Amino acid sequence: MKRFSAEGAYGRLSGEVDPDFTAVADAFRANFEDRDELGAALCVIRDGKVVADLWGGFADADRQTPWQRDTMTVVFSATKGVTAICAHMLVEEGALDLDAPVADLWPEFADGGKDGTTLRMMLDHSASVPAFREKLKAGGVYDWEYMTGRIAAEPAYWPPGTRSGYHGTTYSWTVGEMIRRAAGMSVGRFFRERIGDPQGLDFWIGLPEAEESRVAPVIPYRHPANAPLPPFLQAVLHDRASVAANFVYNSGSLLGGAINSREAHAAEIPAANGIGTAAALARIYAPIAQGGGDLLRPETVTRMSQVSTATERDATLEMPSRFALGFMVSMDNRSRVPFDGHSAILGRGAFGHVGAGGSIGFADPDHGIAVGYAMNRLGEGLLLNGRGQSLVDAVYRSLGCTSSDGGAWV
Repeated sequence: MKRFSAEGAYGRLSGEVDPDFTAVADAFRANFEDRDELGAALCVIRDGKVVADLWGGFADADRQTPWQRDTMTVVFSATKGVTAICAHMLVEEGALDLDAPVADLWPEFADGGKDGTTLRMMLDHSASVPAFREKLKAGGVYDWEYMTGRIAAEPAYWPPGTRSGYHGTTYSWTVGEMIRRAAGMSVGRFFRERIGDPQGLDFWIGLPEAEESRVAPVIPYRHPANAPLPPFLQAVLHDRASVAANFVYNSGSLLGGAINSREAHAAEIPAANGIGTAAALARIYAPIAQGGGDLLRPETVTRMSQVSTATERDATLEMPSRFALGFMVSMDNRSRVPFDGHSAILGRGAFGHVGAGGSIGFADPDHGIAVGYAMNRLGEGLLLNGRGQSLVDAVYRSLGCTSSDGGAWV
């Protein structure tokens, strides 16, 4: 490993990188020089060994606080992959069944035409409750009992399993409640006891107050006035009855400044408010990149990587999407949605999850790699914007991959 260091108007960048992955460090620096990165960190692990550990910039919008190695931030929907790993652990242990009716464990969920729902549907976003139609009470997203009651009572948007629509925040209380009922503890506690504490990871779903001082507040993205709107934003702004609008306007302002509050950090919202370092995110996926390690069996990892739903028009995202069981896989919308941030080009066998603004955690067992990227200035789009994608591209090029023209790196 070689020391990495750079300094400029963007602040100081630090870390270490394997000489074979120098291109990754170059791409990390280019994000600060050319793509308006503010503060960020990236970690790449190959075959259990760290080959890139980079961080730098500023942890605050005023550029007064340097981003440190242990700086944490909210990774939004990258949390979903962590939650999915917890669910698959319980499936392995027989506490959860992917294809049993959810109502066997959670009878109230059968209301509103949802009686055919399975955990598999909850994980692959075909469970039919992608958003709430009626306004949530103030602070409702921080009240677990209230939210699980609301999701159980919500009428199905479509017959369960017949359509795919991203469950942006509702995944918290579908998959999350199934984990809680099966494990007898909350998702955040299950993660800490089974993964976080044993591995000493700086990652939480429900952040202790003692860790609050290390959190870099996120800076929301604002779409430029009068700029063309991608399909998702068209639906949000011009069709208030759409799933997209219900998702944005009825999620407790988690996509805005409210996510920076102590209340939002302390709550358990296992689809959206995981807080941690990029290194922790990579380390969560590291055993999976090696076939499961001590965490999961190889056959479970194989099942986790398989595409479960694919659609030309996601009912929420208003664009093509592909999901495995709790994870995103490579999504190439470059020719279909001509805006930055609407694709996530990974390896053919890779799976993980992006977060709002462009963070990502994923494993690629074909190459033995695990990647974690976290930043505080949110970028354009629903998936990876140019900052995150440039880092992923550099990782794959460093592995000897030559093209992503077919929709995935090969």
